[in-house]
Amino acid sequence: MNIESFVFNPFMENTYLAYDDTLECVIVDAGCLTVKEREKLRHAIEEKKLIVKHVINTHLHLDHVFGNGFVFHTFGVEPEAHAADEFLLDQLPAQSAVFGVPFNEKPQPIGHYLNDEDIISFGHSTLKTIHVPGHSPGSLCFYNDKDRILFAGDVLFRGSIGRTDLPKGNYDQLISGIQKRLLTLPDNTLVYTGHGDSTTIGLEKRENPYL
Repeated sequence: MNIESFVFNPFMENTYLAYDDTLECVIVDAGCLTVKEREKLRHAIEEKKLIVKHVINTHLHLDHVFGNGFVFHTFGVEPEAHAADEFLLDQLPAQSAVFGVPFNEKPQPIGHYLNDEDIISFGHSTLKTIHVPGHSPGSLCFYNDKDRILFAGDVLFRGSIGRTDLPKGNYDQLISGIQKRLLTLPDNTLVYTGHGDSTTIGLEKRENPYL
């Protein structure tokens, strides 16, 4: 599986393109906000002649969904996310205003709900959903067993974990979910995070002070 990453919007959110030799791809967390950011994502997809099969959200906090409407109108693919986070879309305009981020678009509705252990297929590749609430109630991670790749969103970071002081966050739930659902993955699993640098499961087991 090939991975291309982008850092978008004032929150420095990581958006990912994952694709294989069939050129079918998924977009993980379309956070592109400005015209320049959106054109950068579009150009990467069109330059490689990729076919967008899924737009999947690890969760629905504002910085991870800014580009969902753009992707839908450009590629005709609706976002997929966990239903427990849907309430966050209603808060998107107000939250954008609180953070001083100009976003006047109507939030793009979820087109398909994802649940724990769903399988997302594209080309010859698959991603399995892992529901790890706590940062948000609907936080999902996406795991590819063949290549040992995990898209962790804001659940797990290099040397840290997702914040739990946002609406419906839960610290104990997050720690329990990470320990039971993520740290049981192979140590050499490469973790692509929602912000900052990538890491591995083994590194976080050894060095993460929260775990």
